Amino acid sequence: MPGVLGTMRRAVLSCTAIVHGGIASVAAGIAPAHAAESSVLGNIGTVLGSLERQEIAALMVAASVLGFSVVAAILLMRTRIRAATIENGLRAENQTLQNEADRLRALLFAEPQVLISWSAGEDRPEIGGDVALLMPPGQSAQPQQRILAFGTWLHPEQALQMDHAVDALREAGESFLLNLTAANGRAFEVIGRAIGGQAIIRIRELSGVRMELAEMTLRHRALLEETEALRAFAAAMPQPMWARRSDGTLTFANAAYAQAAEAATPQDAIERNVELLDSADRAEMARALAQGQAYNARVPVAIGGQRRIFDVHALNVKDGSAGVAIDASEAAELTAALVRMADAHRRMLDQLSSGVAVFDAGKRLAFYNDSYRRLWDLDPAFLDSSPDDSSVLEKLRAMRKISEQPDFRGWKAKLHEAYRAVEPAKDTWYLPDGRAISIVTAPNPEGGVTYLFDDVTESLKLQRQHDGLLRVQRETLDNLAEAVAVFGGNGRAQLFNPSFAQMWKLSADALAQQPHIEAIEQWCRPLLDDDAAWQTMRAAITGIDNRKAVQLRLERRDGSVLDCMTTPLPDGATMLTFQDVTDSVNVERALRERNEALEAADQMKVDFVHHVSYELRSPLTTIIGFAHFLNDPATGPMTQKQNEYLGYITTSTNALLAIINNILDLATIDAGAMTLDLGPVDLRKTVAEATAGLQDRLEREGIALRIEIDPSLGSFMADERRLVQVLYNLLANAIGFSPPSSTVAINAWRSEGSVMFSVSDSGPGIPAEVKDKVFDWFESHANGSRHRGAGLGLSLVRSFVELHGGKVRVDSAAGRGTTVTCEFPADHTLHRNAAE
Repeated sequence: MPGVLGTMRRAVLSCTAIVHGGIASVAAGIAPAHAAESSVLGNIGTVLGSLERQEIAALMVAASVLGFSVVAAILLMRTRIRAATIENGLRAENQTLQNEADRLRALLFAEPQVLISWSAGEDRPEIGGDVALLMPPGQSAQPQQRILAFGTWLHPEQALQMDHAVDALREAGESFLLNLTAANGRAFEVIGRAIGGQAIIRIRELSGVRMELAEMTLRHRALLEETEALRAFAAAMPQPMWARRSDGTLTFANAAYAQAAEAATPQDAIERNVELLDSADRAEMARALAQGQAYNARVPVAIGGQRRIFDVHALNVKDGSAGVAIDASEAAELTAALVRMADAHRRMLDQLSSGVAVFDAGKRLAFYNDSYRRLWDLDPAFLDSSPDDSSVLEKLRAMRKISEQPDFRGWKAKLHEAYRAVEPAKDTWYLPDGRAISIVTAPNPEGGVTYLFDDVTESLKLQRQHDGLLRVQRETLDNLAEAVAVFGGNGRAQLFNPSFAQMWKLSADALAQQPHIEAIEQWCRPLLDDDAAWQTMRAAITGIDNRKAVQLRLERRDGSVLDCMTTPLPDGATMLTFQDVTDSVNVERALRERNEALEAADQMKVDFVHHVSYELRSPLTTIIGFAHFLNDPATGPMTQKQNEYLGYITTSTNALLAIINNILDLATIDAGAMTLDLGPVDLRKTVAEATAGLQDRLEREGIALRIEIDPSLGSFMADERRLVQVLYNLLANAIGFSPPSSTVAINAWRSEGSVMFSVSDSGPGIPAEVKDKVFDWFESHANGSRHRGAGLGLSLVRSFVELHGGKVRVDSAAGRGTTVTCEFPADHTLHRNAAE
């Protein structure tokens, strides 16, 4: 067995050598395959001859395994060789394709262009090429993302056209070809195609022959559009237009020509060769055209039985002539109206406070107003000579009317650019005398420039003051104790002061973000949860119609009370102001409660007086009746002492009755139950009745009564009985306060629809602290005099005068007497009662 194993080992080693040699032969391609096979068979025969049967069987098994391994190795090596060959071929083909792709890419991008492609079903495009070609200078950040935003490198109309074309290409596969001009001035050709399931756009710059072809295409298209537009324009022109061949036959006529020539249609006019002008005018036009000249003349034309004047213009064109007739019947009238209008404008400009100077296309002064002359203090003779613009500036410079310029020639040239400008320009000149002049240069449609000069010195000063006031206002607003917030029409906070943030416990940073009123409402809800109040504030801020100021009283949860005011501003905004009135509200509540208690006490006093007055009147009337009865001789004789006592009783009871009657009159007026008995009143008679009961007092005190009544006063409507009471109380009061041997004066007059009368005395006057109380009930002040009354006279005076619709005025000063003036309306057409 060891011999078998040794033999197998030698055979394996031999086979291994054979395999290695075979592989080497295959790899090198030098040894033939048949020689290797013969050598293997010879070796196998030698080994078999020296082995026993068991060894042969084992050897056969090993040989089979070895053979299988050798065959598998050979097949593996052949497969690897074949794969390497295929791989090398594929690598060579890939390199060839890569070279071809690079060559095609080099050819594709040999000229500047951009390719954009979308695969089917995808929204993200692939962009290649020189994308910087399309972007404006200085805009290079993320160009591939920005290139599809066509508005960034195309004009708006072309960008919209490009958007529509791209959408149609991607959605429906519609091809397009566009010639566009980018914002940077470059011309591009844009081609869109759907190829192999992809939407591809090619953008390349036009240059050379392609540029010329594109331009020719655009010009051809423009010419076609222009031709169609001109033909449509000529056909729609309201003026007759025509074209003729060289032999004079019509080739074109518009509807206006057919109507003027009384043809049915333009085609009918062409077919019948209808003429518009008469033979003489046609001959003259033909002669001018034959000489190669244009024909321009104003000729009469009969249209529809009416004679009209037309301006006829005709000229030679290729293979014939063309003409137009313009109705000039109203031209003269319009010219005259234009002249009148120009004169009116000149007169209007001459009345303007702004200086106006009009220079024609030749830069010569064509018009100036008096404000211009006075502004620059120029000689009218110089201005009337129509100087040129430069001469005027030179003269102003010589007169030191304008500031010196470092480069006067350059400054003047820049000013004269207005003659070539399209839009007006504005500037401000600061003159040596301290004035600031606003100058507007407006190009005239017919050529030239109009200069407008305004002295804006004061307006600039006011502007500076306004800016200063705004700063002061801002500073004042920030330092106000009241909370202020301004909300725009969109409901957002535009302005607030620190007090607003502090009062509502809000963050200044949050308010700086301009929150909406609804957000502020939510922030403030912990302090004020009043839906009605917030609804009112929201409506005032965001409402459009019926904008008006609103006042609110807010009681917050922390016990504080705020007065809120919403004020609509002219710019549509709304200002909210909040003032903490907690202390004043508490004081007001206390004062109101105290006032109600005082009013109740006062009403109790008045009710008591009324009640007592009514209760006293009945026994007082009885006392007066019996006193009169005792004074009657029929009752029997009385002693002198009894008569004296009876006189005291009568005097006292009469005075007491007068007081009670006054109280009752005042009570009736307060109750609104008194009605005036209006009628014509003679003031002289009324004064006499009022003074009759006071003669004894006047004589006793030695007081003179001076009555001065305007003779033109006449009569007026009033309640005579109440007027007597007014005069009686005023005179009684004046006599009571007048010193002995003094004078009481009554004056009466008319003044602007009113009847006025006054009662004056030379008494001690009324101190200032008492003056406001003289019309109150039971207010009586002696002021150092002997007078002491019940304090009802002046109260009754004011009540009766006001019941008439009049007024009472007291003029007095301590030590200088008193004058009471009553004013009554001159006319009363209706009865007035106390309720009014």
